[in-house]
Amino acid sequence: MAQYEIAVLYHPDLEVDLTKAEERVTKIFTDAGAKITATDNWGKRKLAYPIAKNEHAVYVFYTTEMPGDAVKKIETTLNITDEVIRYMIVKPDLAAIAKAEAAKAEKAEKAAARGDRHDDDEAESDEK
Repeated sequence: MAQYEIAVLYHPDLEVDLTKAEERVTKIFTDAGAKITATDNWGKRKLAYPIAKNEHAVYVFYTTEMPGDAVKKIETTLNITDEVIRYMIVKPDLAAIAKAEAAKAEKAEKAAARGDRHDDDEAESDEK
């Protein structure tokens, strides 16, 4: 099973009662054989451009594990789901993410060895 990230934009009127729509989308995922490992709800945000005459949408991001053939099933079902105004399914590049995390840790380690501290900058600005 491969890991996928799914961004779902819900209709903005569902902000108050999003649970039913989320349950419906979660059922779509599980029926296709996906296992949801994480959910991140960003709430109502302004869209970059209007979608179906909507200026805003409720952004929810799902991290799932599913077989590759389940992607097509999920796409087909999300296309006809009324609550969803837009979605995107991507397969993250796990090697690139691990490399970025390692570089970030190395940079923090070097900064600690030099004795760099961000707190010093704040202390100096408070003294002025």
